[in-house]
Amino acid sequence: MKSSKSYVEENKERFIEELVELLKIPSISADSAYKEDVIKTADAVKKSLAAAGCDVTEICDTPGYPVVYGEKIIDKNLPTVLVYGHYDVQPPDPINLWDSPPFEPVIKKTEIHPEGAIFARGACDDKGQMYMHVKALEYMVKNNDLPCNVKFMIEGEEEVGSENLAWFIERNHDKLANDVILISDTGMIAKDVPSITTGLRGLSYVEVEVTGPNRDLHSGLYGGAVANPINVLTKMIASLHDENNHITIPGFYDKVEELSKEERAKMAEAPFSLENYKKALDLNDVYGEEGYTTNERNSIRPTLDVNGIWGGYTGEGAKTVIASKAYAKISMRLVPNQDWKEITELFKTHFENIAPSGVTVKVNPHHGGQGYVTPIDGIEYQAASEAYKEVFGKEPIPQRSGGSIPIVSLFEKELKSKTILMGFGLDTDAIHSPNEHFGIWNYLKGIETIPFFYKHFTNLKS
Repeated sequence: MKSSKSYVEENKERFIEELVELLKIPSISADSAYKEDVIKTADAVKKSLAAAGCDVTEICDTPGYPVVYGEKIIDKNLPTVLVYGHYDVQPPDPINLWDSPPFEPVIKKTEIHPEGAIFARGACDDKGQMYMHVKALEYMVKNNDLPCNVKFMIEGEEEVGSENLAWFIERNHDKLANDVILISDTGMIAKDVPSITTGLRGLSYVEVEVTGPNRDLHSGLYGGAVANPINVLTKMIASLHDENNHITIPGFYDKVEELSKEERAKMAEAPFSLENYKKALDLNDVYGEEGYTTNERNSIRPTLDVNGIWGGYTGEGAKTVIASKAYAKISMRLVPNQDWKEITELFKTHFENIAPSGVTVKVNPHHGGQGYVTPIDGIEYQAASEAYKEVFGKEPIPQRSGGSIPIVSLFEKELKSKTILMGFGLDTDAIHSPNEHFGIWNYLKGIETIPFFYKHFTNLKS
């Protein structure tokens, strides 16, 4: 029987071409102007699942964008793997910072990717990583190497908080029944250092609005006499951290999990160069909460960041005006045990309390989700570890991610199954940023590795 490595090698040009075609569709779920493109992408994913070997494929309606479902059931007595991914992408802004158009994929060689990398929005997050699973299924079906059942649930709203996925899951427990959920929407430490993401941070995302006078005012006639909402907003935001970059919201840290010295020491074993980290981001120094390393700050500690801020005149030239309103979008990354709804309420109460009397404040919650930790003593983790060892020749390192996939905790609650996160992206892939890319080596290596997870999970489950 043909190995996954040789099958990937024989079909790699086609695999790349198919992904490039998928990346050309601007499936931006956050912008309603791209609604038809999002729907078009769902249809393309459905067709690819059918071509790969799924016996059943459906586009399942939700109150928002549809979920693409597929399945290949070979024996109901065998274990079932549910693959989750998403076909929507982040907005590409700011466009002017892209070296090539975000929806016109190009392949370029880089220092990290001498074999080439595909530059396009969604290349790594998550079209490229999702499509690895489609092609892995193709290999297993065509070579009679599928050891268990497989189901696919590919959604179109992950980048806007998976707004309707809970609605879909609650109504489809039987359809989605599984023994393990497999996701590739994370990364690994380096091309020669495989790793398994064992923890995800939760998320609370809010938008704040500060209102002063009932209209924009002349800054000469009114300056100094009325509260300037932009000035007030920036002061309020600045007060959310103290001099040690500790978040000042009362109760914010009450449920934060404190890792032991032993666990922190284990994390520190992962290869990491602070100088390379700073060089890659063109930084003079790093920044963050006092008492924690860079890798701890972006994984096991909660954060609060302003993601956007605006108000007043921002066009060319000068306009001397005191704006009536100022706005900001703020995200809080949370660690296990922090409840995102509780944190959202703590933020709202605090932000309203610190507002001076000359303005009114409105806090609009957007979306959020719980953090998640995958136990490393379960068969899910063992199967993934064995898969990486077969392909990479070394045992993967468990690591906690700073990112959030809020639906993972939802899966465990609703479907009663564990999730394993087998990511093949790199920190340098610029997801959510201009010039997002995914290494061709990483893409093909993912296709090669995934079938081994099926093999080992089925053996361990039997």
